[in-house]
Amino acid sequence: MNIVFMGTPVFSVPTLEMLCGEGHTVSAVFTQPDRPRGRGRKLQPSPVKAKALELGLDVYQPLSLRKGDDAAEALSTLKSIAPELIVVIAYGQILPKEILGLPEYGCINLHASLLPRWRGAAPIQRAILAGDAESGVTAMQMAEGLDTGDMLCTLKTQIAPDETADTLHDRLSQLSADAMRETLSMLQNGTLHPTPQGADGVTYAEKITKDMSRLDFTRPACEIDRTIRGVTGYALLNGKRVKLHRCVLTDLHADAPAGTVTDPETCTFVCGDGLCVRPSVMQAEGGRAMPVADFLRGFRVQAGDCFTAAE
Repeated sequence: MNIVFMGTPVFSVPTLEMLCGEGHTVSAVFTQPDRPRGRGRKLQPSPVKAKALELGLDVYQPLSLRKGDDAAEALSTLKSIAPELIVVIAYGQILPKEILGLPEYGCINLHASLLPRWRGAAPIQRAILAGDAESGVTAMQMAEGLDTGDMLCTLKTQIAPDETADTLHDRLSQLSADAMRETLSMLQNGTLHPTPQGADGVTYAEKITKDMSRLDFTRPACEIDRTIRGVTGYALLNGKRVKLHRCVLTDLHADAPAGTVTDPETCTFVCGDGLCVRPSVMQAEGGRAMPVADFLRGFRVQAGDCFTAAE
């Protein structure tokens, strides 16, 4: 098929690679403009742009698809390409009605949740934070609403008890390519049957904010565990700011104030319900993330020391 691909982060790359590998004609790739990154704040291409250039594809980076000269030029470009289908995955821009109705087969979006649960910006993190037992990818026919289009293909995956947003992200990224492959196969052989989303079970995955990583040690251990796995957690330990990247929810109990370190050799601490959490990857301010055993070689911790909420 003659396809235009729209995507930006590394999450989108496996689907772009799949389209090219399956022999489809990717006539153009639309991605977000280059952004300043790193200490030098030099302009860097998005992962999708880097991959598209590696594959020898034409790349377009309009500031907006909805207003201004960029939008008019993008629409003109798309009309000249006349794609049969536009594939969208984590592009970062809202498509206007003029583009949604342009291709013969419309626009198909790959969304990292089991719709209608977790419509919106941060479905992966929200699934971890909510303690969901499963997640997945939904291919849907794009409509003007926020992730409201008819569902075309759904692939599921279980969320492990120690799953982090990073590990789930990587698995769903690959699963998105599989879902798009199945969707295209059904589209081409005439077996694709769109299913409207029901009104039951609709939830919204609002954007993640920095404040959500602030650990409140008076909360139950399961909530603290999910916060660390979902968005990482930050706190003060001995008055110094630290970040917790990964952890293990234990079955240990302790009769001590919330946040107290009960085992200095592992930095295990007690939570508000008396259950303990054992960090596995930590980071000191200005340092790098490392296994707790390595972290403790340079950060002295004693039994009775206490994690507290950071300001």
